[in-house]
Amino acid sequence: MTTEAAVQAAIVTTWMRDVAEAVKAESGHLTQLDAAIGDGDHGVNMERGFSAVEKALAGQNAEVPPGRLLIVAGKTLVSTVGGASGPLWGVALRRAGRSLGDVESFDGEQLADALQAAIDGVVELGAAAPGDKTMVDALVPSVEALRRGLAAGEPLDRALASAADAAEEGARSTVPMQARKGRASYLGERSIGHQDPGATSSALIIRALERAVSQAS
Repeated sequence: MTTEAAVQAAIVTTWMRDVAEAVKAESGHLTQLDAAIGDGDHGVNMERGFSAVEKALAGQNAEVPPGRLLIVAGKTLVSTVGGASGPLWGVALRRAGRSLGDVESFDGEQLADALQAAIDGVVELGAAAPGDKTMVDALVPSVEALRRGLAAGEPLDRALASAADAAEEGARSTVPMQARKGRASYLGERSIGHQDPGATSSALIIRALERAVSQAS
């Protein structure tokens, strides 16, 4: 018999596996975006990092709670990915995992709190705010949309669909922005007109979370 705890842990494992598949499929696009305003290695780094995460979680005991799995994922990213994406997503997933703690299952509000903790970690490490042309521009509106959906009584999968839509719109909104953080900020006005690669991959990650929860519903 499958327990609720097993289902919840499987959501995290499925989420990270889907992220690995998504960033692999979009690796070329992410690298192209990064080549325009960064180091040109974002796609490669994300693919390598989440491939390692997928393997790390596959080796975990089935009884490991969701929060602990996220902490493992975060630590794996930090140890395998260079550049900015490894540390940023590493701290994000570890903060999310710590927010969930050792609970065997989580509800929509707990998930929203975990995602907010992830954002707080990214903001703390990267000193970025909405409008700076970073992953924050995708993540902040996604959590806001998730909370609105939950407050309106929507089931978690539907609220996450809105969150993923908001993340994708947030990524697109970075095109007219001038970068204020990271390597792209060195370009000044020349960064305008390019979609931020970190925001783009963040939208992929939120969409993968929606799929993982929908599959478990």
